[in-house]
Amino acid sequence: MFTITHTTRRVLVADDDPVMRHLVTSAVKSLDYEVVIANDGREAYRILQSDADFKAAVFDLMMPNLRGLDVIRYMRTEKRLMRIPAMMITTETDSKLTSEILAAGAMVFLPKPFTREQLQTTLRMLLNTMNGARKAA
Repeated sequence: MFTITHTTRRVLVADDDPVMRHLVTSAVKSLDYEVVIANDGREAYRILQSDADFKAAVFDLMMPNLRGLDVIRYMRTEKRLMRIPAMMITTETDSKLTSEILAAGAMVFLPKPFTREQLQTTLRMLLNTMNGARKAA
C-alpha cells in the first residue's frame, strides 16, 4: 500500500479588481507558488467545485456575483475544501465585519491598503498554517 502525496503548490486568487489581482498574484508567485485566478466569487466557487488541490486561497470580500465571505462559508461546509486555509482582503473596516469574516472560517484578514511586504508576510503565515497542520496529521 502507498500514499499519494500532492506536490502541487497552487494558490487560488479571487478579486474583481485587475490591479489588486495582479498585486496578489505577483506576491504569491514571488513565494514560488502557482496562481489560479478567478475574476469574481462565482468563478472562484466553480473552480473549487471542480478542483480542491490548493495550498491556500485569497479572496476579496466584495466581488460581483458572490462575495468572498460566501465562498469561504461554502468551503467550510465541504469536507474536501475545509483543509484549504483562506485569507480575506478588503477595504471594509467595520469591526463587526472583521469578526464575521473570521467566524466564517478565514484564517487571516488583511485590510486594504497594504504593502507588498505585508501581503507576503500574511501569505507566508497562511501557507505555514497549512504546512503545520499537514505535519501534525
